[in-house]
Amino acid sequence: MSPVKYNFIFLYLIPLLLFFSCQKKEKTYIETVALNDVQLTKAKPGDWRYSRDEPFQTFEDFQKLDKIKPEPGKNTIYLQPIGEFNDLQKKEIERTRDYLSTYFQLSTKVLPVLPNTIFPKMARRIFKDGQEQILAGYVLENILIKRKPKDGVVLMGITEKDLFPRPEWNYVFGQASYKDGVGVTSMYRFSNGNLSESNFNESLERLIKISSHEIGHMFGISHCLNANCVMNGTNSLSETDFHFARACSLCQQKLNSTLRYDQKKRLTALKHFFEKQHLNAELSRTEQDLNLLK
Repeated sequence: MSPVKYNFIFLYLIPLLLFFSCQKKEKTYIETVALNDVQLTKAKPGDWRYSRDEPFQTFEDFQKLDKIKPEPGKNTIYLQPIGEFNDLQKKEIERTRDYLSTYFQLSTKVLPVLPNTIFPKMARRIFKDGQEQILAGYVLENILIKRKPKDGVVLMGITEKDLFPRPEWNYVFGQASYKDGVGVTSMYRFSNGNLSESNFNESLERLIKISSHEIGHMFGISHCLNANCVMNGTNSLSETDFHFARACSLCQQKLNSTLRYDQKKRLTALKHFFEKQHLNAELSRTEQDLNLLK
């Protein structure tokens, strides 16, 4: 081939290379919604992060974990109510089932209610405020693990009784055995022991945050140190209220790598849930994520 022909090919390739190098690389879903992540504020005394030095879980760390995950024939989330529930509490459990089905994009079912008589005397105590509490570990090991359905990837107990994790602790919102895929949460403190029409939405928002947080742990996600997120650790109701129900972009990436759902379909369903329940702050955050995808 002659030098002239070489020069012609070279001159022809230069514009092509410049064209492709200047093309803007399309952002992934995770890179896009990361624009709506809200940076964590500095931890103050009493906050979960203030007295704990937890490691940052990267996506690569998450991928290396041996964790539970849905598989054919074992891909349903079950809720196990335990206690005596009035109609408003039953409604809250059903709304939580609806939310978890939407949040995780997995079939979610409520099992028949178990009575409080299932708790023996050794698993109960009277707290200093006069209220009866149930030992959370007993619920996990002696009730839930033994009753987990064969097609269940996760079994989440919900009780109207207050919970405590061990004698020296006052109470706990929830507790889980991640390797067994079981957890329990209490509705009691989300409404100060008295659920009403006026505090229903506040209690529901707390319950869906704690439930999705605990199930998120079961799927291998550690406490989030990336942004304001449902996976942030919490010490108090005020801290729970401060954290979003929204999972940050990193925790969404972890969750979707396991559950493989359609991101836009999930966001649209979450929008409809928040709209229906008048959870306006979470509705606004979901709409902001959807707007980035247009």
